[in-house]
Amino acid sequence: MSDPKSAKAPQAIWPDIPQPLMPYSPAVKAADWVFVSGQLASDFKTGIAPEAKPANPNLADEQGLQSKFVMQTLQRTLAAAGGDISKDVVRIWQWFPWDRPTMEEFAEGNCWPGVTISPYLDARNEFIFEPRPASTAVSIRSLPVRNARIEVDLIAILDDTKPEGFAAPEGVPMPLAGYSPALRRGDWVFLAGEVPTDWVGDYGEARNMGMPSALAREARVNPHVWYGSEIEAQTDYTLSKLARIAEASGSSLERTVKADVYIGDPSEYAGMDRVWKKWFPNNPPARCVIPYMGLGTRGSRIEIALTLLANDSKLEIETVETSGAPEPWSHEPQAVKVGNFLFLSQQMACDSRGVLAEGMLRHPEFPHYGLPGQNQMRHMMKNIAAICEAGGTSLENIVRRACFHDAGDHFADSIEEWASYFPDVKPASTTMMIGGPLVVPGANALLDLIAYVPD
Repeated sequence: MSDPKSAKAPQAIWPDIPQPLMPYSPAVKAADWVFVSGQLASDFKTGIAPEAKPANPNLADEQGLQSKFVMQTLQRTLAAAGGDISKDVVRIWQWFPWDRPTMEEFAEGNCWPGVTISPYLDARNEFIFEPRPASTAVSIRSLPVRNARIEVDLIAILDDTKPEGFAAPEGVPMPLAGYSPALRRGDWVFLAGEVPTDWVGDYGEARNMGMPSALAREARVNPHVWYGSEIEAQTDYTLSKLARIAEASGSSLERTVKADVYIGDPSEYAGMDRVWKKWFPNNPPARCVIPYMGLGTRGSRIEIALTLLANDSKLEIETVETSGAPEPWSHEPQAVKVGNFLFLSQQMACDSRGVLAEGMLRHPEFPHYGLPGQNQMRHMMKNIAAICEAGGTSLENIVRRACFHDAGDHFADSIEEWASYFPDVKPASTTMMIGGPLVVPGANALLDLIAYVPD
């Protein structure tokens, strides 16, 4: 008789797809969850796969071809794990490399990339059906494969429950991209990335015509006076929208387990955090805040996506703390544990002040010595190990990794150091280059992690 505990333990999924060049698993299954690595339209031999390249760019769209290749790869990966891409995905991330906004535009509060993703949406809709998963789509600076136009990673749940999608409540606009504002699967509720927009402004009949939404009045500040904070106003309004969506889907912000926050310039962090403390005064969720994200609605400076427990769930939310790792330098815990999973807050090689730890950079007088990527990853892994132990698990049980590099110069030594901690099942992984300095000056990588917790 098989041991039910071992059946829930992390296992790598190796489908019949192009095998990655770097040390990660295409997917990892743990308990009833499947974590799928970021997939690109690559054969991992020549670069972009030949079938994902248009023979005539006037007759086929490059983004569309790559998107179809990626969705087929995701479909085969989930099938190998026993899942169905059309109905089992609960959260999906889409990363689009683009050369805008520039650093100067981000500094001015402009997060608008000006890229269209319609070809991708057409491909997605061929594979994933309603109710579609909670979605986040942002632009970043670059991906690990040259000429890649998109990377997609996702989480699926394979259990006996059925997905239940929720429309936006009255007063909150439905998304135009065809995903669910909220999706419930069993105990869990997943809220899509929300931005501070609403159907207001001078659009007149735009609501009925499917025109883009405008920045909500409540999220604006008067440009003719010298007080007011746009990031604070936008953060406050976005959280108010999420609160209404959570309530409509049978949950509440008090039941938030994990938050993904995307901002423009790192200087917006402090204002966002001030508002965060008002909405989550006690027991805030685990949180990762990523700067230099291009957002899909003009005027938006922030996007927030949440993972919550349903109000009627019997699972408990436990804040994890340990003296073996630095205290968080902003308003989030080191980690949050729920059931079989530990959700860690953002990890960078810094201390409790949000200052880079000593020895993490090359000495200016010895510019060719040292491996900052390796050193910073090693420093983070020591802290992560302590947090995992406090949460009832271990490094070897990490199942999902999203890594955001500043420019990618230290990607190779960073991921090699990372992989050395996983002799058996290597976590699912997604890597992006954001193109600018992280919130902690000098940090070259930020980790967003989920670990499996044995019963």
